[in-house]
Amino acid sequence: MADTGTILLAGASRGLGLGLARAYLEQGWQVIATARDPAAPGLSALAGAHPGRLRVEKLDITSADDARALASALAGTILDVIFVVAGMHIEQDTPIADVPPEAAALEFMTNAIGPVALGDRLAGLAAPGATFVFMTSILGSIASNAGGTVDLYRATKAALNMLGSCFALRHRENPVVLLHPGWVRTEMGGQAAPLDIETSVRGMVSVVADRRGKPGLVYLDYLGKTLPW
Repeated sequence: MADTGTILLAGASRGLGLGLARAYLEQGWQVIATARDPAAPGLSALAGAHPGRLRVEKLDITSADDARALASALAGTILDVIFVVAGMHIEQDTPIADVPPEAAALEFMTNAIGPVALGDRLAGLAAPGATFVFMTSILGSIASNAGGTVDLYRATKAALNMLGSCFALRHRENPVVLLHPGWVRTEMGGQAAPLDIETSVRGMVSVVADRRGKPGLVYLDYLGKTLPW
């Protein structure tokens, strides 16, 4: 299995997605990064630093029309890794009884349904045995739930894990990785998080490299540790 290739990173305008784009570019990959705003300054700076190797496309992970347009725009492109990073955690401290239905629907679409739907939509562009990665969370683990807080986010990531499992059964020839990045100091993770972006990204890149060429579903953290369902 080659050490480089073409990777699509869905949700790469900032935070972990932008960090992953930078890391893969530095390793010599061709990177296709998506963002709701393709003119996002972080991606524009990376494109300038790596001329000809970063392509930026528009995508709202909740939009089926955007997913279809992306697949059409990439027609003829062969993807070696498809890594869906996009996610949200808006109703952080809201009791589940008080979460507005429209907010719950948006978080489920963003964190669970949209990512796996995009994987299916782009499967026709995948190289034989291509690796699919869905960024999940340890908070999606039912067995590990000792806190009983952030109910909505936990539920969306548990749903992503289930949908990822369904996806893996439809794509048995592919490695499928449900990947927890750790608790990282990003806009979503907050400043109390113990990990910086570079440490998390370095670990995730290593995990993805290790899984290439190994079909089947795994639920891992950024250090390669298997997580309980």
